Amino acid sequence: MGHLMQTYNIHDAKTQLSRLVEQAARGESFVIAKAGKPMVKVTALDAPGPADAHAVAIGMLPPIHKDPFDRLLIAQATVEGITLLTDDAIVATYPGPILLA
Repeated sequence: MGHLMQTYNIHDAKTQLSRLVEQAARGESFVIAKAGKPMVKVTALDAPGPADAHAVAIGMLPPIHKDPFDRLLIAQATVEGITLLTDDAIVATYPGPILLA
């Protein structure tokens, strides 16, 4: 039988981000849900498997910005169709719905 993947709501994922990133890096993928609806799957960059055209992988973002929370926030905004407003010039260079303040 298949392994049931752990799911975290957005708030829990934000508060446990460091631990969850380490978990994914060890090959233990997980899902982030909003209001109980699965939104994104977080997995290690070198994990095998076909890319889902509708998924936004955190690793697909340019590796310029070192803060994984910012990368997760950008991925979440992309999935949810929310435009981010930032004064961080590096964050503004990422693809997605981002405006420089």
